[in-house]
Amino acid sequence: MKFKYLIIAFSIIIIIVILVIAFMPALIAEPSIAQNFRYISLPLMIFMVLILAGMSLFFFLNYRLLSLLEREDWPALAYYLEQKVYVKGIYSSRYVRILASSYLVISDYQSVLKLESKAHIAKPSVIAGNVLIFGSARILSGKHEDAAVFFKTHFDKCRKSDKLWVRWYYGFSLLLAGDFRSAEAEFSSLCVSSNDTLITGLSSYFLRYSIEKKSLDAEKCRHTSVSGKERLVKLIKNAAGWKKAADKVQNEVHIAIIRKYLDETVKWLFETA
Repeated sequence: MKFKYLIIAFSIIIIIVILVIAFMPALIAEPSIAQNFRYISLPLMIFMVLILAGMSLFFFLNYRLLSLLEREDWPALAYYLEQKVYVKGIYSSRYVRILASSYLVISDYQSVLKLESKAHIAKPSVIAGNVLIFGSARILSGKHEDAAVFFKTHFDKCRKSDKLWVRWYYGFSLLLAGDFRSAEAEFSSLCVSSNDTLITGLSSYFLRYSIEKKSLDAEKCRHTSVSGKERLVKLIKNAAGWKKAADKVQNEVHIAIIRKYLDETVKWLFETA
């Protein structure tokens, strides 16, 4: 649904609620009850009006941004946000995240790293809030060792909700860099301790198909992989459980890097063709 239609739909609903509250006393036969209702409903009406005003203001202030997002015009969106961030110096987490994501979509990885460098000087906190995006740019540009260092450095600086994914991408970067021993240690740990469906499954999958043949203890590596797989299968039961978890993060930019591995992992978990 288009953003403007969504805003209009919510506005209509709020207006209807306001009208119902406003005219309800007229429909109440008992004057004392109607008067009490007015006292009770007045704060609610004011609250609804404030919501409507706030929503309208947000829409008009962000109309250009929302329009470009809706059209998926990534080059134009990047240019628009560059004016906000670089020219006006508005290094808000939202602007930085969307700008970095736009660069990734058009495969302009160097611009992501440039943005990170400038944001680090202007407002370091936005780096911690977007570790997965800035790390992804390093992976996609082939700077795997640099990516591993970056993710490791931000273990304790990233958002709490990103911690497990930052650890996983650290292991993934090590794997891409050819450091199989360190990658095995990281994936093995996540395989047995993670409570995240996708991270447990992916860690088990990579242990089995990418690391086992390089492991100094292939039998232990396989055992850890199988244990992780069995634990996860018991938990999610079927492929639908995996799809449900994948759907929750499908719009995250960093997931695009590993989308094919998500498909391969679910086939391995439930041995589908």
